[in-house]
Formats: sequence, C-alpha cells, structure tokens
Amino acid sequence: MSSDFIHPIRATTRILAVYGHPVRHSASPPMQNAGLAALGLDWRYLACDVPPARLREAIEGAKAMHFVGLNLTVPHKLLATEFVDVLAPSALEWGAVNTVVFESMDPAGQWRPLGQLPRPEGPVRSVGHNTDADAIVRSVRDDLAIEPRGARVLLLGAGGAARAAALRLADEGVAGIWIVNRTRDKAEQLAREINDRFPAVHAEPGYPDESIEILLNATAAGLRPDDPLPLDTHAFPLRRADGVYDMIYRPALTPLLAAAREAGCRTANGLGMLLHQGADALELWSGKAAPRDLMRAALEREVHG
Repeated sequence: MSSDFIHPIRATTRILAVYGHPVRHSASPPMQNAGLAALGLDWRYLACDVPPARLREAIEGAKAMHFVGLNLTVPHKLLATEFVDVLAPSALEWGAVNTVVFESMDPAGQWRPLGQLPRPEGPVRSVGHNTDADAIVRSVRDDLAIEPRGARVLLLGAGGAARAAALRLADEGVAGIWIVNRTRDKAEQLAREINDRFPAVHAEPGYPDESIEILLNATAAGLRPDDPLPLDTHAFPLRRADGVYDMIYRPALTPLLAAAREAGCRTANGLGMLLHQGADALELWSGKAAPRDLMRAALEREVHG
C-alpha cells in the first residue's frame, strides 16, 4: 500500500478537494495526500471537475458537508471572489481566490478552521485566501534563480493566476511588467491597476521592445501537446528573455519551455509554484507545518514518473 494512504477511509475521515474545469491533469491530490499522511491526519484530498456555472453551489455543497477546505484552479480563481462568505487579506490584496478554508466557532466564540476543531459548533462560513502570489515569487527565485526585484517581466495572460502574480511581482519591486492577453482590454485593465497601486512599476499592455529577465506564462496554452505557443515569437523572440517560467507543470516540458530551451533561456515549470501554494494551503487548513520536501517528492513522482 502506498505510504500516501496509511489510514483506511472510515466514517471519521474528513474531506478536502480541488475544483477545476478541467481538473484531470491536477497533481494536487498525490501531493496533498502525501502531506496529510505525513502529518497523521485522517483526511483525504480529491479532485472534482466543476464547470464555472456550478461553482457557487459546489462551494456551498462542500460547506454544507463540512469539508475542511478547497483549492481552486483554472478557471475559478476570479469567480470565487464572489462566492465565498469572507475574503481574507491575501485574497483582497491580490484579487483572486485559490484556497478556501471552512470555519466554525470554537467554545470561546472565535472563528477557527474546521480542520482545527473536533467538530463544527454552529454556523460554518467559507473564507477565501490566496496562496498563489507568494508561491510564484518563491518559485521564480528557487527554480529560475532570478531575483524578481528590479527585473523586467513579460506576463502572458490576465486571468486570476496572472493577476495575482502581476500584483505580487509589482509589490516585490520589479522594474516593469508588459502584459499580453487574448483580450487586450483585460491586459489594459490590469496594467492600469498596477500603475495605480504601484507607481514605481512601469506596466503596459503588449510586448516590450527591450530584453527582459522573466517571461511568465499564466495561460492554459500548453496543457495539450498540440497547443500553439502562447506568444507571438515574431513580436517577441524568446532569445530576448533570460528566463522563461511556465505555470503549467503537466506536461513537465510544454511547447513554450521546449522552444525557450532551444533559444538558450533558463526554464522552469510550475511544479515549485504548485508545491508552495499547496503547502501554504495545508498550513491554513491544519495549523501544522507542511512537510514540503515530502510533498515535492510526491509531486515529482507524479509528474516525472
């Protein structure tokens, strides 16, 4: 039996899940279940395919069934800000939700995560957090070996993960962010928000005319091997980027990363970001330090075999 499943499922087993659409590619269940087993928690983590039109009722259903919490992936991170009962400071700051903690009151009348209570007492509420933003900064440093402060960034995408990453990188002190999105008005809107909130950071839609330190793909282009590249290489040749980071982690080598390697760029996929956002979520749910090395090993087994 896998060490990820030390305890049999029983009537006391508590549930966590990741919601996405699609979600079959997710490596979160092996990573989180390995962490849960290491912490000795009688919990299980599942993956559920939830279309955007059903997200509200899916979150409410998990709350009604006393799930410990949820992770949210594409395309739910922006939409979920409207469907949780409370937005934690991280979700308010970065404008997207990727982690939901269900809470109830302890005997002293204080709201606490369900995972840190023996059983719910009274009403339950959903609290939306964002653990993506800090995770991308940490992974860029660790996996690309590039310091974000002072860097120039080309961001592909303007959805929930892209917005959180852009605002967090701006907060970290990047020199400039150029934003390319299929719908240009969303790129313009995000650039205006960055300029308003972080006046020292230059932000604009479109491709830069200069070389950059970091190209960051926050789109879904690359999940399938026949996907086109998420950027126009005539408008921006990859050789003008020092490092290329793709938030996609499965496949481990996306078409973008393959092309970037050929162009001589250093590259990293989203495995590190997935690890750190998931470990931070586990700590919010459980109140315990996440076993990151063990969780990374589980991820690498799942993604690389």
